[in-house]
Amino acid sequence: MSEYQYYEFQAIDRPLAKDELEQVRALSSRARISATHFVNEYHYGNFRGDERKLMERLYDAHLYFANWGSRRLMLRLPTTLLPARSAEPYCMEGALSCWTRKGHLLLDFAHETEDGGEWDFETSFTLASFTTLRTELAGGDLRPLYLAWLSALTRWELEEDVDEDEYTSAIEPPVPAGLAHLTGPQQALADFLRIDPHLLTAAARAGGTAPSQAIDKDALAAWIRALPQREKDALLLDAALGTAPQPGPALLARHRAVSRGAAEPSTATRRRSAAELLDAAHEVRSEHTRQREQALAQARRAEQRGRESHLDRLAENTEQAWQDITHLIGQKQPGPYAAAVTLLKDLREVHDRAGTPEEFARRLHDLRERHRGKSSLMRRFTDAGLTAG
Repeated sequence: MSEYQYYEFQAIDRPLAKDELEQVRALSSRARISATHFVNEYHYGNFRGDERKLMERLYDAHLYFANWGSRRLMLRLPTTLLPARSAEPYCMEGALSCWTRKGHLLLDFAHETEDGGEWDFETSFTLASFTTLRTELAGGDLRPLYLAWLSALTRWELEEDVDEDEYTSAIEPPVPAGLAHLTGPQQALADFLRIDPHLLTAAARAGGTAPSQAIDKDALAAWIRALPQREKDALLLDAALGTAPQPGPALLARHRAVSRGAAEPSTATRRRSAAELLDAAHEVRSEHTRQREQALAQARRAEQRGRESHLDRLAENTEQAWQDITHLIGQKQPGPYAAAVTLLKDLREVHDRAGTPEEFARRLHDLRERHRGKSSLMRRFTDAGLTAG
């Protein structure tokens, strides 16, 4: 089997300097490289760079996937926008890790397929689907982190040798609002991490309104007006000069923090254990299965009613149906031949329901005798089981 690996890096907050660009070019002679982007695909061999170090020093986002199932997404953003203490509760071995380096928080989302799984030769991703997650996280939306935690539970459910004590002792981190209404990048992340959709549905039942829907613009405007003039001037200057990340996400995160602090304590959600969530996912899955089976049964009943109605109408004038068959055959074309065969099969069922199968057999025999020189038609009769026996 041919191996395939995809590497992509992106510099978002600032482009690479000339000497940094030369360092990156030294890692690959075939990669597509610019001051803000690095993309390379490997069918043989491996990337010579260290993804972790490149993210610590140069890039703000990194995507990797291989056709044997390995997937990795790394994001870097200033700790002033997302401190480590906010991300750490969501970290889980093999799913999400985080660390700080020179004023930045680095997030490492990962998914590994168990050995022996089927290789994936169809799926592909690009980093553009995920870069907006940085802005969401900087604005205080922690749903991407919770999704990583859920991906670990999905893996646990599929593994056979996980200690059941882990299910009992692992307690979910704070549940962000809006899990039932993910943004496009968040849904892409859920797909990328192969999160069980039934588990996501179960987890979302504890969530509230999505953060973007919960913002009170008037309250936000009043809060911004109350900021010290000196601070507002500094924010505008940084934004104009591009000397710091755009202030919007940081301001939004601060406002949300203040709003959450003012909320009633009773709004807090009880945290569930991993075992409770997996049991809830099983219930959701079972309910979806029941609903699907009910829908299929209803569809089959509706189809059967339609079929019975059609046969009832046909039974009201079988002579006209036999004349229609003769007319269709007389056109000597594939389409009318197929229509004639379908009508004959319906007539056979009508005669069976009426208790007159011998009459159908006699008329079919006569029909075959009249048209036995039409080899194409005879083959269609035979294939449909319309034999005069």
